[in-house]
Amino acid sequence: MKTLNIYEELKQNAYPGRGIVIGKSADGKSAVTAYFIMGRSENSRNRVFVEDGDGIRTQAFDPSKMKDPHLIIYAPVRVLGNKTIVTNGDQTDTIYELMNQQMTFEQSLRGREFEDDAPNYTPRISGIIKVDDGRFNYAMSILKSENGNPESCLRYTYSYKNPIGGEGRFIHTYMGDGSPLPSFEGEPKKVAVPSDIDEFTNGLWDALNEDNKVSLFVRFINLETGEVQSRIVNKNK
Repeated sequence: MKTLNIYEELKQNAYPGRGIVIGKSADGKSAVTAYFIMGRSENSRNRVFVEDGDGIRTQAFDPSKMKDPHLIIYAPVRVLGNKTIVTNGDQTDTIYELMNQQMTFEQSLRGREFEDDAPNYTPRISGIIKVDDGRFNYAMSILKSENGNPESCLRYTYSYKNPIGGEGRFIHTYMGDGSPLPSFEGEPKKVAVPSDIDEFTNGLWDALNEDNKVSLFVRFINLETGEVQSRIVNKNK
């Protein structure tokens, strides 16, 4: 699979929706993840990321303008021991609770499906990072409708053991703008991941469509020390 430039991928797509990147920094020292949200409606754009313990949650920027918190307010990132969970919805909590009961990542998602936002039926995308003794593995999942048919749910899980430095995988909800919005197709894209958190954060934020971008979260986890560096960028300030 060809390694893509994620900044160019984003610049060429005005509306990838919500996206998750997971991989290893180019210097091989850190497990890396990034999560971004975009919005077309006032309700979707009226959000910010805020810290919440070891993770983050979405929050209304102007509570008086929040019309419907359904599918909008959730915790995209939670930490369970040596595992970091990243998702585009409240399935973060499902994964956290069921993995805490010794279920696997894949098993924990069996009771969930795509979002109930007809006619888009937005895919639920999820990722998990497990760091152990200076190494890490990760997995990504997408739950989506069968070409817009809500009667059928397609479930795909992709696992990556001991990833290569400088490489990551990128999955997002939509192939582009449209009505209805077309769901992501294929396996997660292979993308280059740099060594510097600020370079990655700035590159991603600058590449996202100016009109549609809302918030971005980036985290580097040092594989030797466990030290965590995180960045949050919000369009609403």
